Amino acid sequence: MKILTILFLMATMLFSKVYYSKVEPYEIRDVSSNVSGLVLFTDDNMLGKELSSKPYIKIDSELDAQELKYTEDKLEYLREMVTENETILSNTEQALNKKRENYKRIEALKIKSVLEKDKEFYDLITSENQFLSTQKEIQNLKVQITDLKLKAAYLRRSLKDKNLTAEGFVLYSILVKSGQVVGVSTPLARVADTSKAILTIYLDEEDMVDVKKRVIYIEGVKTAYKISRVSNIADSKNISKYMAQIVIKSPELFSKLVKIELGNE
Repeated sequence: MKILTILFLMATMLFSKVYYSKVEPYEIRDVSSNVSGLVLFTDDNMLGKELSSKPYIKIDSELDAQELKYTEDKLEYLREMVTENETILSNTEQALNKKRENYKRIEALKIKSVLEKDKEFYDLITSENQFLSTQKEIQNLKVQITDLKLKAAYLRRSLKDKNLTAEGFVLYSILVKSGQVVGVSTPLARVADTSKAILTIYLDEEDMVDVKKRVIYIEGVKTAYKISRVSNIADSKNISKYMAQIVIKSPELFSKLVKIELGNE
C-alpha cells in the first residue's frame, strides 16, 4: 500500500509543472517625503533590522514645533474670549428683554410724550444692536478657532512626516544622508514587511484551470499552502503568462530561489 502511495505521488509530481521564484518580503514600501526640509539624522545602524516607534529619519521640524505651540496658545485665548463673550451675550439678552417689556408699557401710555417714547425706542434699538454685535463677535471667534484647529492639524501632520517611523517593518535601505535638503516626493527609504513572505510565479493559460485548488510543492515537499492571489489579465512583461502569488510563513532568509510545483488534489 505504501508503495502505491509513493508511486501515486511520484506520478502526480511527474505531470506537474515546475516554477522557480524568489522568496520576497510580503510588502516592500518606497517611502517618499511629504515635506521639505533639512535632514538632521538617519539611523543607518537600523539597516536590516526591525524598526520600533523611534524615528529612523529626522527632518528639521523646529519651526513647525514652535508654530504649533503658538497656535495652540492662540486657540486657548480664543476659547476664553468665546466664553467671556457668551457671558456678555447672556447678560445683554436679559437686559434687552427688560427694555422690550418697558418699551411696550411706555408706548401705550398717553401721559408720555413722543420725545420720551422715541428716547426709549432708540435705547432699545441700541441694546439690540449690542446683542447682535456680540453674537457676531462670537461667530467670528469660532471661525478663527476652526481655522486654527485646521492649521494645528497640518502642523501635527508635518511634525509626524518629519520624524519618520515604520514600527514592525524592516529597514531595507536609506536613500538620503544627514545634511541633505529634501523636497516633497524626494525618495527617503525603503522598508519591508517580513512578517510573511510571498512567492510569485507566472502561469500558462492551461494552468489557470482550478488553479486555487492545486496542491503546492516547495522544494519537492507537499505543503498546505494554496494560491493566494491570481490575475486573470496577462502580464505585460511575461507575455501570455498570468501572475499568481503564494503567501507563506516568514523564512530565516529572504531572496533565495525556490522550486515550486503545482500538483492535483
